[in-house]
Amino acid sequence: MECLPYIDEHVITVDVNRADTWSALLMLWCDNPHDASTVRAPFFALEETVPMHRLALTGRHPFAVYRLVFELDDQGSGRTRLAAHSWADFPGVHGKVYRALVIGTGWHRVAVRRLLKQIAAKARAGVAT
Repeated sequence: MECLPYIDEHVITVDVNRADTWSALLMLWCDNPHDASTVRAPFFALEETVPMHRLALTGRHPFAVYRLVFELDDQGSGRTRLAAHSWADFPGVHGKVYRALVIGTGWHRVAVRRLLKQIAAKARAGVAT
C-alpha cells in the first residue's frame, strides 16, 4: 500500500492477557477467529498479520484510501496494551468533504475508541466463560 498520511493513535489497556485479547480482536474482524486471513469487514482487507502482536488492515472506496493497524503488547500481570493506528488519504474535492465529515467531526475518534472497547469487552467475556 502507498505511503498514507498519519491520522492518529488510540490506546487502551485490557485487563486480559495478550492471547485472549488477540482472540477477541479476531472475533471482531474475522469469520474464523483462529485465522486472520478471513477478515470479513466491509471496505477492509488483510494487509499483514503477526499473530498475537499485529493486525494490519487496508481499504479504499471512492473518497478515501486507508490503513488501520492494531498492535498488542504485554503489560505484565495478565494485561495487554492494545493500540489502533490510522492512516488515510482523502483525494479530490469529495475526499476533502469526506475527511471533514469523518475526521473533522470526531466521528473517527469515537468509532475507533468504540472498537477498542468492544475488543476489550470480548476479551474479558472470553476469560469469564
